[in-house]
Amino acid sequence: MKKISKQEVQHIAYLSRLALTEEELELYSKQLEVILDYMDKLNNVDTTNVEPVSSIIMLYKNIEIKPYYREDVSKESMCGKEILQNAPQRVHNYFKVEKVIE
Repeated sequence: MKKISKQEVQHIAYLSRLALTEEELELYSKQLEVILDYMDKLNNVDTTNVEPVSSIIMLYKNIEIKPYYREDVSKESMCGKEILQNAPQRVHNYFKVEKVIE
């Protein structure tokens, strides 16, 4: 039984603002099917004695692991003209972007 149809993949692509060809729809629906099958396998794993964690660092209780944080150093920021040079489209001193709210 298929877990995801090409129409569902097409809807996801639409929500993601992606234009997919028929070949891409076929390919991605097959790939997502494999991912969903794997998720089913994971859902069937017995985790009754597995302690929940919110971070992978918590798994290493006997090893001292400190998260890496860079030093917070202030520096001069780029001026607006330099930033806007990288903009694909702009209006006056602003980035121009497509409307995403329907």
